[in-house]
Amino acid sequence: MARRCQITGVGPRSGNTVSHAHNKARRRFLPNLQKKRLWVQELNKFVTVKLSTRALRTISRNGTSQLAKLVRENKIKVN
Repeated sequence: MARRCQITGVGPRSGNTVSHAHNKARRRFLPNLQKKRLWVQELNKFVTVKLSTRALRTISRNGTSQLAKLVRENKIKVN
């Protein structure tokens, strides 16, 4: 499974590791992904999603209505 948030689509970014001598080497910045089991009130069931911590904060603040919409459109599988 890809390192990508299922809600926001956030994925790895690229950049440089810069040493003290200012030598640059390419690297990847991976998103902080968490696998969470969330209760979706609209569907009356649990949904397991792989999402970034920013998306988790947004869901806890705004609710799971967007998550239910994605499940209904079959963009997220229900276990």
